Amino acid sequence: MTGLIVARSINNVIGKNGMIPWQIEGEKKQFKELTTGNVVVMGRKTYEEIGHPLPNRKTIVVSKTKIFEGDGLTTVSSLKEALELAAGQKVFIAGGYGVYKEALPFVDVMYITEVQLVVEDGDVFFPDFNADDFEKTVGETSGDKIKYTRVIYTRKKQAKA
Repeated sequence: MTGLIVARSINNVIGKNGMIPWQIEGEKKQFKELTTGNVVVMGRKTYEEIGHPLPNRKTIVVSKTKIFEGDGLTTVSSLKEALELAAGQKVFIAGGYGVYKEALPFVDVMYITEVQLVVEDGDVFFPDFNADDFEKTVGETSGDKIKYTRVIYTRKKQAKA
């Protein structure tokens, strides 16, 4: 299973000035629950924002310019190489834009947290995708200071010819 996990604003922003433009405790909790014990694939900038390997997960960083190594941490030069390395395991694509864009054609499920904010001057956006390729399940809306809704997009099965 290849999944994708992201939080995006109403205006599709996922980043601003090299950071996630909000702090939502519930979002971090879902990320941890989904990814613990599995493989997380992310780009270099996303990894540098986090700053360390994720505990109890295998972290694979896609980078052509830097090498990150450590306990449960590997660097590869392409998403294809990351997915080959993680073959047979549950994989979660965790950003950023380039890795998401490359992964969109073949992810099985997307866990998208719709953050009820308009982020001015955002500089990284979630790539467009064809919603018709997915079944959409809208989950709960939560949040004290910032409201967010969990949405799951599950890829529709292709009919056999």
